[in-house]
Amino acid sequence: MHWTLGKISDVLRAAPPKLPGEHVAGFSIDSRTIKPGEVFLAIRGPRHDGHRFVGEAFDRGAVAALVSEPLPAQGSGALNDRLLRVADTFQALQALAGFARRTWGRRVVAITGSTGKTTTKEMLAALLACRYRVLKSEGNYNNEFGLPLTLLRLQADTEVAVVEMAMTHKGEIAKLCAVAEPNLGLVTNVNPVHLEFFSSLEEIAEAKRELIQGLREPATVVLNADDARVRRFGEQFNGRVVFFGFADEAEVRAADLADSGCEGSEFDLLSAGQRQRIRLPLIGRHNVSNALAAFAAASAFDIRLRAAAEVFSRLESPALRGQRLRFSAPGGREGFTVINDAYNANPRAVACVAEAISGTPGAKRRILVLGEMRELGATSPALHRETGQLIARLGNIDILVGVTGLAAELVAGARRAGMPAARTLFFETKEEAADWLCANVREGDLVLLKASRAIALETLLDAFCARFPFEVPSPAVKAH
Repeated sequence: MHWTLGKISDVLRAAPPKLPGEHVAGFSIDSRTIKPGEVFLAIRGPRHDGHRFVGEAFDRGAVAALVSEPLPAQGSGALNDRLLRVADTFQALQALAGFARRTWGRRVVAITGSTGKTTTKEMLAALLACRYRVLKSEGNYNNEFGLPLTLLRLQADTEVAVVEMAMTHKGEIAKLCAVAEPNLGLVTNVNPVHLEFFSSLEEIAEAKRELIQGLREPATVVLNADDARVRRFGEQFNGRVVFFGFADEAEVRAADLADSGCEGSEFDLLSAGQRQRIRLPLIGRHNVSNALAAFAAASAFDIRLRAAAEVFSRLESPALRGQRLRFSAPGGREGFTVINDAYNANPRAVACVAEAISGTPGAKRRILVLGEMRELGATSPALHRETGQLIARLGNIDILVGVTGLAAELVAGARRAGMPAARTLFFETKEEAADWLCANVREGDLVLLKASRAIALETLLDAFCARFPFEVPSPAVKAH
């Protein structure tokens, strides 16, 4: 989109600015990161009011600001000439994004699910980039603020947009669909996430179903055949339905899986009567499912199996999602490995990555460092204990370290399932956990870091970096 201040004024039916022809380089709701030539939207949020930072935005080069209330008598007349006044800046953000999407008019793919959204998005964007110019959601731009900002980055030469949709309450995905108007909806799974805000998995499933209900014609849905709740989303859907998974009835499925845990996996990708061997260098069986989901969606854009094999072989883990880091151990030649998967955690995700660690060959000891899992509601203690019991039953996890709060229940569950007390530890603080790990890590160890985002368990890496030589740089965050 070629935005000018005058066009913004026209779309929002706001009073025209003094310089209507002024070119707009982009949009931002964060005065700290705004770039010269961008428009600052003064959003009033639950903790911060953007109107307090309009002056800072202009100091950093903003070309104009959208406001919904008078500013303190701090600006000059020239500054006031660059204010666009609207009734509600949040609604203005939504309106601008919706206008951009409709004017652009091409296909939008939307991805939701309890786990795997971001990795699937990255995989799909990489696959589509074989043939198309792709816009994708960056970072955690998957909510009512981030998704509109993504759509405002649409360019005339963008051919496909891939967006991620997150939610914590019923109705949120429906609102995102009203703005993005997606044509293809992909659902990865439904798992016990955000139970603090939902009474059951069925309620979570209904909230995810809003994506299917919000698709625009011609509509296609891509659904996980291995998840009974997601599979039912295809019932009574009038458009095209594509199932992916390990189940025999899946149209895009994996066969002859050779899972090497943290080393990645190999499998045959079956689709439309064809078969292709895939090498996937990402941790665990769950990432095979993500790859199947991505290819199922990409096949709707005529991406072929051979091209997919090339793309998948070059993938790298997104930041904090399975990054493999190597450190030198004191007095040893082999060093030790840390898997940084600390972006988020829930019982299903922890189970998947614990199984991958368990199945990784060659490790002398396998150490799970697991922080508290948040937003699980009243069932949280029980879910932590059940996860600990599962870890104990894996059999070849050598040490379980719980960090902070209800991670103590993880440890209790593992002990109840027979894991010895000497191999199960709990630390109330990350600092205590870091001290123990640095004092006890050995050559050949494989260490996993995983917790809910609020725990920020990746900060334990600072302790490792301060104590041990860093052998291999962290993988760059790449889609392709």
